Amino acid sequence: MEKQTRTLDEVTIRFAGDSGDGMQLTGGQFTNTSAAMGNDLSTLPDYPAEIRAPRDTTYGVSGFQIHFGATEINTPGDHCDVLVAMNAASLKVNLRSLIDGGIIIVNTDGFGDRNLKLAGYAQSPLSDGSLSKYQVFQVDITKLTNLALADMNLGQKIVDKTKNFFALGMMYWMFNRTVDGTIQWIKEKFEKKPELIEANTRVMKAGWNYAETTDIFAVKYEVKPAQLTPGKYRNITGNQATALGFVTAAEKANLDLFLGSYPITPASDILHELSMFKNYGVKTFQAEDEIAGVTSAIGAAFGGSLALTTTSGPGVALKTEAIGLAVMVELPLVIVNVQRGGPSTGLPTKTEQADLLQAVYGRNGEAPVPVISASTPSDCFNTAVEASRIALKYMTPVMMLTDGYLANGSEPWLLPSVKDIPEIAPKFRTDPDGYMPYRRDEITLSREWAIPGTPGLEHRIGGLEKQDVTGNVNYEPENHERMIRLRAEKVERIANDIPLAQVEGDEKGELLVVGWGGTYGTIKTAVERKRKEGKSVSQLHLKYINPLQKNVGEILYNFKHILVPEINMGQLIKILRSKFLVPAIALNKVQGLPYRSIEIEEKIDEILGGKL
Repeated sequence: MEKQTRTLDEVTIRFAGDSGDGMQLTGGQFTNTSAAMGNDLSTLPDYPAEIRAPRDTTYGVSGFQIHFGATEINTPGDHCDVLVAMNAASLKVNLRSLIDGGIIIVNTDGFGDRNLKLAGYAQSPLSDGSLSKYQVFQVDITKLTNLALADMNLGQKIVDKTKNFFALGMMYWMFNRTVDGTIQWIKEKFEKKPELIEANTRVMKAGWNYAETTDIFAVKYEVKPAQLTPGKYRNITGNQATALGFVTAAEKANLDLFLGSYPITPASDILHELSMFKNYGVKTFQAEDEIAGVTSAIGAAFGGSLALTTTSGPGVALKTEAIGLAVMVELPLVIVNVQRGGPSTGLPTKTEQADLLQAVYGRNGEAPVPVISASTPSDCFNTAVEASRIALKYMTPVMMLTDGYLANGSEPWLLPSVKDIPEIAPKFRTDPDGYMPYRRDEITLSREWAIPGTPGLEHRIGGLEKQDVTGNVNYEPENHERMIRLRAEKVERIANDIPLAQVEGDEKGELLVVGWGGTYGTIKTAVERKRKEGKSVSQLHLKYINPLQKNVGEILYNFKHILVPEINMGQLIKILRSKFLVPAIALNKVQGLPYRSIEIEEKIDEILGGKL
């Protein structure tokens, strides 16, 4: 039969299956292909924390959601239009995310009696009428994969691992995607295993051909390229962007980059990425624990490197005393906290924003640390460069916050021109005449950076309180207070060296939605929709948390209502209330998932409708 083609502005697809079904790989390949075809996009990987979660149970479901389109895309989508479910458990977990009338493509082999029982179904949803409001396409992907590879004499485990490519081939056909990029990836991935190149390529083409020839798929869809700013783009995750940002900062500062880190989800990929940049003078040290990771980085900073340590909330807790040491010795260090659900081990593979107060206040004694946060996956690059600039200029540890959603999510990134990235010029003391370890710059209050071993500049530093200027150990009460106030004032002076906050929308009005971190895209989408409806609502998104930009209070006072959505129980709002005495309204969510824009829209309507 003749196939119809329909044009869509945007689509959200969720690939879901058992954690061994390769859904992250499938979603990643669909993402890369869509990015190469010029679509704007945003993704949300969603996978279990268990290494070997029970197969065919809801605990073991792994999902990957991609929202792509010909228009500007700022979120991974509130709901999905298409759900690819490889087994019964993945259908049960993800069905609530599907719109009414949406498309479900199921692998019927994953709906046997055992699959249904483990997923908690009393009877098959494919036959009990419970899916009547959706478009359901039943395909025995497992059987068709076996048929495609019948003459290759491969082991069954290998054959089973290729079935995700059958699903990918069908989706490439349905959304008019080319398979060429994935074929090239397969060739590079399995360069030394030609049988796997042949198997995966053959199965993907079989999926595409099945969708083309079968009668069950009567419609294919076209999503045209987005009208993006001209330039060279690449698809990038937040962790990749973070790594590239630090490599760039080190190059701009003409310093070696040192990363001392202990692997922890979801920050480990930064370590993996940076380990590939040895030719740029990058040194990566996988330490035996979190404390060794941060203290090795402090040692590298003492030796004159751009020093970095990466972790998540539990790791920051272990690094706390050493971060205080970095405050005391006043050395440049960047601590990257890729936040995840807590407390304790919590939700290692899920996202949260619950480490903000830990970042700002979570150290013993008066130990102020600058805190900045990234707002999108690609913004992780800019934030890494900025964190490095501040650390090097002000001789201080800096906390950079991202989160699991930003770290693993991806979007098209317009590659910046190297010449447009400002130079970073750390100042090293070389003249021994009159040198004192804690002599300060009059403007920044930063102490001088002297490389140990430089003739005449040999010195010791440590965690005991320092005498002003000389750096000698000192217990005098007045000196202690003076040093406390100097370190605090140094951090506060950073506010003179960062851009003023910018409101998106009207600068005065009824409602200002204030956010930070990975909520940016969701808030932007919600605010733009409400502004199109004529609502008086604007957006302020904060990159700098400590210190805040100098005009934040002035902006807040220009609005009747202030709404602060956070993926925590209310942390930024505590800072804003205490500093500016504003009656801000909290919107909180702690489910390990990003906000959906509709959730923020409903709260905006509630406030502007006078229901609060």
